[in-house]
Amino acid sequence: MLNFLRNLRGPAAPEQKRSRVGPLIALQEAGRPVWTPRDYGALAREGYQRNPVVHRCVRLIAEAAAQTQLIAKVDGREMPEHPALALTERPNPRQGGIAFREMLYGHLLVAGNAYVEAASIGREPRELYALRPDRMRVVPGRDGWPEAYDYTVGAQTIRFRQDEGALPPILHLSLFHPVDDHYGLSPIEAAACSLDVHNAAGAWHKALLDNAARPSGALVYDGPEGGTLTEAQFERLKQELEDGFQGARNAGRPLLLEGGLDWKPLSLSPAELDFVAAKGVAAREIALAFGVPPLLLGLPGDNTHANFAEANRAFWRQTLIPLVRRTAQSLAQWLGPAFGDALVLEPDLDAVEALADERESLWRRVSAAGFLSEDEQREAVGYGRREVPS
Repeated sequence: MLNFLRNLRGPAAPEQKRSRVGPLIALQEAGRPVWTPRDYGALAREGYQRNPVVHRCVRLIAEAAAQTQLIAKVDGREMPEHPALALTERPNPRQGGIAFREMLYGHLLVAGNAYVEAASIGREPRELYALRPDRMRVVPGRDGWPEAYDYTVGAQTIRFRQDEGALPPILHLSLFHPVDDHYGLSPIEAAACSLDVHNAAGAWHKALLDNAARPSGALVYDGPEGGTLTEAQFERLKQELEDGFQGARNAGRPLLLEGGLDWKPLSLSPAELDFVAAKGVAAREIALAFGVPPLLLGLPGDNTHANFAEANRAFWRQTLIPLVRRTAQSLAQWLGPAFGDALVLEPDLDAVEALADERESLWRRVSAAGFLSEDEQREAVGYGRREVPS
């Protein structure tokens, strides 16, 4: 009887492979925008716009990564004329490839997220645009993955559905975030405490200079026994001090005291107010969060030529190349189906001047390996097998 009922239902539907936890993630969020838990404006203002260490870290990484050349490969063979390369080099009428990629990396470093819009004609993408991350909101679907993105400017919102057309209109790049399902974590957030210390130390120094580089003090009234200043006298004395002795323009003006008044400067020990050392430690921690060696930022240290060269190589190996490689991989996975091939984009390490010594050493070792064939040697240094003419 059981087999008879199974036959009436027909053959079982084919099994669909999907995440079993995805629906749990989107159980309460399906179809509604998920708002970012951070303030992009504050990160940009307090970090990139106000702090010189953050500004230089972002510029250093974004500019170097944007100028790193990409190579396209299909089935292991390099394709110098692939349309995806042409698109990334001339993404839209108003931007060149370097400016577009610099904006993309800048958004990724400041916000932890970056978004690329593809303007397509049919199946083929014709233009790419980097969109501001603070205006974009993820709209998760029932499977837990984004089904759309809402881009809001003022009172107007445009929804980009990811299931429209052969190519999803939005590519979302994000840095790893351990407790967020949809948005990435900015390095500025990880260095927020050091950033506040660095900014506060700078503000304190500025206030000290505005006050003629003198710490604050107190006027002590030592008049007749039991005597105190009247309210009118107190207000007049306070106003005279602010107008005649406060600020850099009044630097060096003598303070004349009368009527039992005595000036007591208030100060802390140099160990308690070592702001210079505190700023240096905070600057190094900010650089650590971004993965930039302090030597490249001009921070005090062992600034020798040998150390600078090693720091530059470490910067490329540990920070720039992984960032460019993961971004290129995401672009290739996104654009590849539109061009109908298994596209691979990767950085051209031979064009990186900082790694020239390492590449030369690799070529020398591979060339000396006589047990390798010519094709194996080419693959060992990153080139495909030699094409045999038909």
